[in-house]
Amino acid sequence: MIDDQRSRTVGAAIVLVQGVVTALFPQISVKFIKSMIGKNFDNASELKAKPAYRRQLRAVGVGMIAAAGTDLLLQSAGETDDEPPATERDGE
Repeated sequence: MIDDQRSRTVGAAIVLVQGVVTALFPQISVKFIKSMIGKNFDNASELKAKPAYRRQLRAVGVGMIAAAGTDLLLQSAGETDDEPPATERDGE
């Protein structure tokens, strides 16, 4: 079985990369969404994304970066907190 901690780290890294791509290049996300919609609907390629939608995609991307970055930072801080301080180990 795959290590839980490693899976969380890989998942957070994937979300971080997706957030960066979405924040910097929202047109790539628009193309992807059009292709997914096109599988179920006719004339989906004729849809045009409004500027407000692209701004919203950028905001979602920034949120993904913040969430994944925070998760990665908390995971690294949790690794250092796993070992108790020397005074607690000595029984003082």
